[in-house]
Amino acid sequence: MEYDQDKLQEFKDNHKTQFLASQFESELLKLTEAQELADSDPEMAELAKEEIERLTEQLDGQFAEMDKIIESNKEEEVRPYGVMLEVRAGAGGDEASLFAAELASMYLKYAEVNKWQTLRVNVSESEAGGYKEASFEILGKQVYDHLRYETGVHRVQRIPATEKQGRIHTSTASVAILPMRKKSTIEINPSDIDMEFSRAGGAGGQNVNKVETAVRLVHRPTGIDVRCESDRTQLKNRIKAMEMLTAKLEALHEEEEMRKHAATRKNQIGTGDRSEKIRTYNFPQNRITDHRIKQSWHSIDATLGGDISPIVTALQEVAAGPEEVELEAVAAKE
Repeated sequence: MEYDQDKLQEFKDNHKTQFLASQFESELLKLTEAQELADSDPEMAELAKEEIERLTEQLDGQFAEMDKIIESNKEEEVRPYGVMLEVRAGAGGDEASLFAAELASMYLKYAEVNKWQTLRVNVSESEAGGYKEASFEILGKQVYDHLRYETGVHRVQRIPATEKQGRIHTSTASVAILPMRKKSTIEINPSDIDMEFSRAGGAGGQNVNKVETAVRLVHRPTGIDVRCESDRTQLKNRIKAMEMLTAKLEALHEEEEMRKHAATRKNQIGTGDRSEKIRTYNFPQNRITDHRIKQSWHSIDATLGGDISPIVTALQEVAAGPEEVELEAVAAKE
């Protein structure tokens, strides 16, 4: 029997199948010898036939096993091993930045409960102590499954601490959940990327603030830019910034693909577009409403404290449900 030589080489090159591949080659040599014996000695042909059948069955099984391992490995490479969480203050000035910081804290506390690893990548603070924008890395095999539906505009309605007349203000913050993969699903031309270096602005010790360790990458074709200052070395920040840029470009590509098929899309919650208004946090009524699934929860303090499991579960159940309905994010008009 002929076996695909390109796949055999792939098996030998992969550390997960190298040992099996060496065994396979040894058994394949025995099969070749048995076939040569059967062809050259008619008296031994009947005896060799049994050996050929045994070895062929064994080799077919080994080949299929190695192929399964390789395919599983390829699926693992494109499956998100974590996400890049981005929060950005929207309309509402200082109040919006404070809300953005609260949302970031909510997700980080949820990550802590689930024992996921987190890393502060880049934070730009407002004068009020909130976040103008911030990026965090959250690592864990199930992170993307839990947080994938959080992308979009989150709206808060409450009386700010600085409001003297007791008026309710409405502010917004956008959230983006960008999946991170071992192997990129798109190709990025290095010549399309501009790189800049600067001093880090946050905490991290004297070296961070005196040496140009912070890295900013700009992808010229799309205008997307990222900044990383999480590490004390420029090299590690360059690597992390490239991971962030790749995640952003992949997310942009996925958004574009989803829009193309929006007319026929079923059982999906929104387009994954960060411009969609997905949720309102109404403090006077202690109510959180997700406008895509038209469901509410009366537990703002607990939710912002990191207990977002009820919301996550509800979104997952609707996304996986049998009903064929459009679950688009809608403009809230409460």
